[in-house]
Amino acid sequence: MKINRRQLGTGVGAAAIAALSARSFAEMPAGGASEVPGYGALIKDPNALLDLPEGFSYRVISRLGNVMSDGNVVPNAADGMGCLDLGNGKVALVRNHELRPSQIREGALREPPKAGFKSYDTHKERGYPLPGGTTTLIYDIKTQKLESEWLSLNGTIRNCSGGITPWGSWLSCEETTEKAGGDANKDHGYVFEVPIEQGKMADPTPLKDMGRFNHEAVCVDPRTGIVYLTEDSNDSLFYRFIPKVKGKLAEGGKLQALAYEATPSVDTRNWDQLAIKIGDEHGVRWIDMDDVESPNDDLRKRGHKAGAAIFARGEGVIWDGDQLYFASTSGGKAKYGQIFRYTPNPLDDGRDAAVPSGTLSLFLESNDPAFYNYGDNLCVMPNGHLMVCEDQYTAIVNNHLRGVNKEGKTYIFGRSQVQTEFAGACFSPDGQTMFVNLYAPTYTFAITGPWDSVRA
Repeated sequence: MKINRRQLGTGVGAAAIAALSARSFAEMPAGGASEVPGYGALIKDPNALLDLPEGFSYRVISRLGNVMSDGNVVPNAADGMGCLDLGNGKVALVRNHELRPSQIREGALREPPKAGFKSYDTHKERGYPLPGGTTTLIYDIKTQKLESEWLSLNGTIRNCSGGITPWGSWLSCEETTEKAGGDANKDHGYVFEVPIEQGKMADPTPLKDMGRFNHEAVCVDPRTGIVYLTEDSNDSLFYRFIPKVKGKLAEGGKLQALAYEATPSVDTRNWDQLAIKIGDEHGVRWIDMDDVESPNDDLRKRGHKAGAAIFARGEGVIWDGDQLYFASTSGGKAKYGQIFRYTPNPLDDGRDAAVPSGTLSLFLESNDPAFYNYGDNLCVMPNGHLMVCEDQYTAIVNNHLRGVNKEGKTYIFGRSQVQTEFAGACFSPDGQTMFVNLYAPTYTFAITGPWDSVRA
């Protein structure tokens, strides 16, 4: 179905049903390289949005400025996103918006909020709710239609990524350590929980025991309820949060940082010397952190001094069966990025230091930006591969969606014709639809196609 600019620019209903098939388009170079074949060459999108392999198509289900069901508009800076199963073929997508206090005009509100509006914080001078937060979308994967969309968290700063929980909510993370007194009236740098309640906004209560730092993403071990957290900093740590009560994060818990058993304070970045080799497994231990609200923004420095490992910009993290993967965006000697794999001991619930914790290994390290360049958000594909969203603004080519097979070899799946990052890749429960964002201007896509055609 051909889409013109007018169709793409109209309201939610038209955008939700606009399908674009890649089959009929002229083949174009990928603009990068694949180590393994993957799904094949990319086909140029004449609407200048998203190039996909033959057989795949996308629908624009939401875009910047569309009027949402609550009367607000779709904000800019769409970042991390999670997909939650609602049953009967319907899913909820919770989408972060990484907006700063200065970007109020790019937020969801177009008029002063009414009494009772839930907002964590307001601009110190303007008195207007801060624009960061989340929007929630209800999508029917059978009819391929967007049913509703609303503002679900507001008043936060730079909601970068997050993660879904086994109990059916989204954890939204602030990537900031801004304190009260500048543009904000409150301290920021927290995780917020967003439940799925039709048309309702979340209670904007920060989960302070999960630490105050440049949060990026989280994932939850469904067996233990332990939450794993990444930190976006050049000298970041990798954390875990042991809740007092499984599934009830607001009741508090204990924050810890990962350390190598044999090498205290190891530098995994490999920038200056090869400290970590691909494939080698290392036993780990976890260091208790104190003063986790870190008023001096020194949590990672104190953790490293106590023996915690350093990572280069921890970003996307995803749970996969009995293990997790997380991206280190600028890790590696060439600084093009790394992916780590952590396999926890299923008997380790964080409450007995005598129980071995697990092992960490370097799964991928890029030495060539043609194959992998600044991986950020990631998810697990139906075939067990990783789908990684690129977030680089240094190359002349645009960002890619990269598949990574089980041997750590990469292939190109998609390419943006808009010079912005991909973010928020996630799959529907049946594995037939992938949802992904373009960051700015905001676009959210639903991509369908022969996902089962690549297994190796």
